[in-house]
Amino acid sequence: MAAYGGERASGERETRPVDAGAFEDGWEDRLRLGQELRIVLVAVGGGAIRIVREVAQRHLRHVETVAINCDPKVQAYDEFDRRVYLGPDSGAEVDTGGSPLTGGVLARAAVPALERIFEGATFVIVVGSLGGGAGSGALPCILEVASRNAEVVSAFVVKPFRCEGDRRALADRTIGRLPFVDAFVEKRERGYATLQTLDNESLVKGQARLPFARISEHWANVIEDHIERSFLVPAEALLETARLDRASRATPMNEVTLPEVPIGTPPPAPVPPDAFPPILPAAPGAEVELTFEVVDGARPPPIL
Repeated sequence: MAAYGGERASGERETRPVDAGAFEDGWEDRLRLGQELRIVLVAVGGGAIRIVREVAQRHLRHVETVAINCDPKVQAYDEFDRRVYLGPDSGAEVDTGGSPLTGGVLARAAVPALERIFEGATFVIVVGSLGGGAGSGALPCILEVASRNAEVVSAFVVKPFRCEGDRRALADRTIGRLPFVDAFVEKRERGYATLQTLDNESLVKGQARLPFARISEHWANVIEDHIERSFLVPAEALLETARLDRASRATPMNEVTLPEVPIGTPPPAPVPPDAFPPILPAAPGAEVELTFEVVDGARPPPIL
């Protein structure tokens, strides 16, 4: 049902938070942001795609972007790294008619493709625009799959304006369903998942002069700031700390680094003979008594 790949991913796997101590020695030399440590930003629904599209066009470092919708036009959004069309493989268009039930059925049929996207992800940010068939219907299923596979999950749900009536009511019902997404709730209880509502109605008072065409850009700034503060900066700091620690442990304690002497520097002046104390010869036949001070178990030098 989903126009994305054909390989089926494995089922559930055990998840754990990112911790340098959980990896074997030398892991930081192999781990790379955007590869083994993956940050995936997912848009579900038309409104969410417009928001994440703004982020994708900024080419945020180390972040993979995914667009998921029931509209086949999603496959033409080249700004995204992956595009998932929730529809029949025949290419025929499916109109959800604003029904979350249809969107949910299509999302559940696409679970194998979704598993492939989220498998092995470290951080996943899911942005869902509520009020339509794709966003409201597919979001709970997608959030479930992401929570089963990723280490940390952040969910942003976008609510329509109050004047949109039925769409806003449908958004409220969808938010009421999220506490029943078992894998996501379990992660929230353990502190590895968050949920934040981006309410368009809040912009009426707080951003009264914001043009309607720039609403997507406004929410994109909020999400980009969240990714930077919550994921990119801590992850880069973790890797840098681990690399420095690795480098310090690789340097032998008894290794002495000699300072570099510039070419042409004159050699040090020789020490004059009279700087040393005179050596008095022993009388013929006299016994010489030598006294050695043993420091920390050191042996005295041999007598030549």
